[in-house]
Amino acid sequence: MGKNQHVVPSKNNGWNVKGEGNTKATKHFDTKKPAIDYARNISINQKSELVIHNKDGKITQKDSHEPDSYPPKG
Repeated sequence: MGKNQHVVPSKNNGWNVKGEGNTKATKHFDTKKPAIDYARNISINQKSELVIHNKDGKITQKDSHEPDSYPPKG
């Protein structure tokens, strides 16, 4: 499992994709949608979680791409 990917507001406008615990952004985007798409692809490939923040830094959404520890029975 890889690092969780965060989509966070940039101090210089726009949005950054950052691996959890990283101090530097993996990539910068002018708008949020492409940043989310990019981070989602990383989190799917790394089987990690995508964490999306709003402009004030609060988490608004999480998408887990980790293997399910408790799959549905059926």
